[in-house]
Amino acid sequence: MSRLRATTWLLPISLFLALLLGLVPLHEALQPLRPYWLALVLAYWVIEAPTRAGLGLAFACGVVADLAYGGLLGEQAARLVIMAFILQRFRARLRFFPLSQQALAIGALLVNDRIVDAAIHLGVGEPVLPWDYWWAPLLGLLLWPPLFLMLDALRLGRRD
Repeated sequence: MSRLRATTWLLPISLFLALLLGLVPLHEALQPLRPYWLALVLAYWVIEAPTRAGLGLAFACGVVADLAYGGLLGEQAARLVIMAFILQRFRARLRFFPLSQQALAIGALLVNDRIVDAAIHLGVGEPVLPWDYWWAPLLGLLLWPPLFLMLDALRLGRRD
């Protein structure tokens, strides 16, 4: 079996698992620290497999996330499309950054996502998340290297 055929399942399964991780109930004290798993996994695919993951996939994942999480319809979709657009624009540079610098760039994108989220909530007159929810991008920054290495090993079939 070719490597391409063996890993075609990886993209949808990883996005599905990221969606499920966003649904896992957390203690109220840990809720602000929940990383945006769907954004992290989608960022990996936009950087590493741009022919398979782009704005259309980001929009579709966002609509599914909106329905699954029960938020404003289109909120997650808009956030993921903005993130995917920025990643596509700077993909050539990001791809060759060391993993630590990639993590910083992903952290900046996650902070940008929080800003977009706050703007959407402000625009529709809903309450903006409390200040402690701004810690989640930092956790996403810390999770990027192990997530990247794990997905890369699965995608390339390495057994390091």
